[in-house]
Amino acid sequence: MPSNDVRTLLQAAVPTAAAGAVAAAISGGVAGGKGALGAIIATIVVMLFMGIGLVVLQRTAKSLPHLFQAMGLMLYTAQLLLLFIFVAVFKNTTMFNPKAFAITLVATTLVWIGAQARAHMKAKILYVEPEPDKGEKPKNSGSKS
Repeated sequence: MPSNDVRTLLQAAVPTAAAGAVAAAISGGVAGGKGALGAIIATIVVMLFMGIGLVVLQRTAKSLPHLFQAMGLMLYTAQLLLLFIFVAVFKNTTMFNPKAFAITLVATTLVWIGAQARAHMKAKILYVEPEPDKGEKPKNSGSKS
């Protein structure tokens, strides 16, 4: 993975993990151990879903750039549907507090998206090849030397 990709992944994962830790502390105080467990599981689920999605999007951007926008829309739609399904499946669980789980799931998803957007805005990635200096020959000039 190129360094820009790892940097973006870290800049999204670290705030999400911090938000998950805060949510686990609050949920533990409000709903006890089951609340904290629900918040921790939700944080792990969000980090896995969104992290895998980010890696897939970055690979798509490099190998199939013409499909990047469509792939991004499809990927985010699929992620949201999977998260809704995950919440629906564990709606009546007794293993952890489902309310703490659902609230943490939504909160950490929003933190991930915000952190990822910030990371992309702060990244200095060239999207246009700069023109060569006047003393250099263009690489693909079409003429033979």
